[in-house]
Amino acid sequence: MIPSSDEKRKLYQLSLKQVKEALADETDITALLASVVCILKTNLPHGFWIGFYRVDTKNPRQLVVGPYQGTFGCLRIDFGAGVCGTCAERREAVIVADVHQFPGHIACDAASASEIVLPLFDQTGSLYAVLDLDAVKLGAFDEVDQHGLEAILEIIRKKL
Repeated sequence: MIPSSDEKRKLYQLSLKQVKEALADETDITALLASVVCILKTNLPHGFWIGFYRVDTKNPRQLVVGPYQGTFGCLRIDFGAGVCGTCAERREAVIVADVHQFPGHIACDAASASEIVLPLFDQTGSLYAVLDLDAVKLGAFDEVDQHGLEAILEIIRKKL
């Protein structure tokens, strides 16, 4: 089920409130990322795979999976490859209504039909990770999702 725009706004308001409350005093980045994924996975009925791909410190042109919740994810994605790599390369959000129409889409799970990926920057403006949400329905993500997720990522950015 894809929630309406009004329902999505409410879900993101709830998620943002929970993220702020749960993570106010947390400083460990793994705990922060894992908790955000858990909150989003719990609250967003249209996200079947939700997680982060972090920039690999040994290979800064590659993303490495985790933390995430969902089916088995691709372990590594090169910048420029698939939706996540495109987001990392462009340093901007990418919303794909139909992943099967996206050139170079990486099918980590055949059930994925639509996707949204947003960059997470640290306080210096360097790319730290991308947040990836997949849905089994076409057209599941839109600008409401983008704005809601950007507000949550801003909480994390301030802690990086």
